[in-house]
Amino acid sequence: MDYFFYRILIFIHVVSVIVSIGPFFILLPLVQKLNEAREAELDTYLNTFRYAVSLSKHSGHVLVGSGILLVIFGPWTWGTPWIIMTLIILFCSLFFLARAFSPTLRKFQEKDQLREKLTAKLNRTIWIYILLLMAMLWFMVVKPDVW
Repeated sequence: MDYFFYRILIFIHVVSVIVSIGPFFILLPLVQKLNEAREAELDTYLNTFRYAVSLSKHSGHVLVGSGILLVIFGPWTWGTPWIIMTLIILFCSLFFLARAFSPTLRKFQEKDQLREKLTAKLNRTIWIYILLLMAMLWFMVVKPDVW
């Protein structure tokens, strides 16, 4: 494989990691705004939250695609321990992401919901997801010999 093409794949992979993780740090202060928002502002904050999660999901598609190409064309195999661990965490994070945000965001639209409880749940969910993403990032950067 052409060395230049492989380097471009690495660049695409790194940029997609940044776009996948970055929005969640922006969402942390937004969660506090959700707690204090008036009804007129609530939809704007919720839409921003949904957009950030959607951006992260779609950049995750690029991340996975470029990761697959890097394994196919690079020096690593699917049996490499850090790749296996990254894939395990990836599948866990996919299940987590599928159920983490949408149901809680929908509850903001319902009457008689305690916003403090919902924002605390969103805040906890964001941190859990950030930790999952950072664990995957650690495996990809450090490439430890797990076994």
